Amino acid sequence: MKGDAKIIQSLNLNLKLEITAINQLFLHSRISKNWGLNNLANFNYKASLVAMNTADSLIARILFLQGLPNLQDIGKILIGETVEEMISCDLMTMIALRQQYLDSIALCESQTDFESRFLIMPALDSTEEHIDWLESQQWLIESMGIENYTQAQIEDETQ
Repeated sequence: MKGDAKIIQSLNLNLKLEITAINQLFLHSRISKNWGLNNLANFNYKASLVAMNTADSLIARILFLQGLPNLQDIGKILIGETVEEMISCDLMTMIALRQQYLDSIALCESQTDFESRFLIMPALDSTEEHIDWLESQQWLIESMGIENYTQAQIEDETQ
């Protein structure tokens, strides 16, 4: 099925932001693990896998629409050098991704491509959940202090 060029372009932009998120979240996972913050590392690792699955779905849809998935275009990876910076960088990336998904959904609706819209909706939901989680982490840091927050991110080996 030959898809609409604007839809394919929009799906490729979604793909670009997801690939960016995969790399950023994966690196933040490894940094957190290196610092001994295993709970934070595990969350980011799992989030990078969710982004990878979303990217896979986008690639499949682009190919179905007879487009060419662009895996060479990647956005700027925002890497934090502290826990607070990592959370802030991830939040900026997720907010940009959410806006792109909202724009893509509007485009899909205007072009009556409800299958592409249907594909994007769970990704939007996942992104919004991630944003909520990141905002909660910022609140926790502000409320309990960075020292107590990082202590809570260290996984207890006895459990």
